[in-house]
Amino acid sequence: MSCFERTRSALIYENPLSSSEAMGEFVLEGKALASFPEGALRLENAESAALGQKANYVLWCRRAFPADLLLEIDFRPVREPGLAMLFFSAGGREGQELFDPALAPRTGEYIQYHHGDINAFHLSFFRRKEKDERSFHTCNLRKSYGFHLVAQGADPIPDAADADGFYTLSLLKQGPDVRFAVNGLEVLSFHDDGRQYGPLLGGGCIGLRQLAPMIGEYANLRVYSLRGPD
Repeated sequence: MSCFERTRSALIYENPLSSSEAMGEFVLEGKALASFPEGALRLENAESAALGQKANYVLWCRRAFPADLLLEIDFRPVREPGLAMLFFSAGGREGQELFDPALAPRTGEYIQYHHGDINAFHLSFFRRKEKDERSFHTCNLRKSYGFHLVAQGADPIPDAADADGFYTLSLLKQGPDVRFAVNGLEVLSFHDDGRQYGPLLGGGCIGLRQLAPMIGEYANLRVYSLRGPD
């Protein structure tokens, strides 16, 4: 049994992401096309990739989740180049909720998320954007406010042309520690001392971000609370 399974306690949120009816708690920043051609959420850009950052977007779940959690979601790359990213522990820098109207509007351009008025972790788990990213695949964990690269590991997900169905992404955040695995294989970990890259991040929202012209599919989002110490 992996550390991810050992920490799992109660299931606190579950969403198959299988139809438009399942998306009632989600809000889109920027412009994107969402469809469900095979019973899974397919995301792709609605604007031309030639617009650069203006073509990108974030799809948030409005629900605020606890600081300590285990998140699992199934992912399949459909088209590249591009990049797929998971935000978590997202909220206002002064303790506000992510959708507090006092926060500046966000439209999907990345600078608004790492040098705006929110804090968050950013996990880019599928990176096929620049030439070097397509020839040497890594997963990157960043922490904001700021653009701090705090952990990096090898990306085991194959290119879209070779992908064999869906891959289960597992994210564990427990106290100062973050761990990430793909199909049970641990890819990276980070211990946050709460000083070098700013204070520890607490609870907050989770979101999916893609860079045009990436197309990706998502299914079976699950969030678990964690067991207490033995």
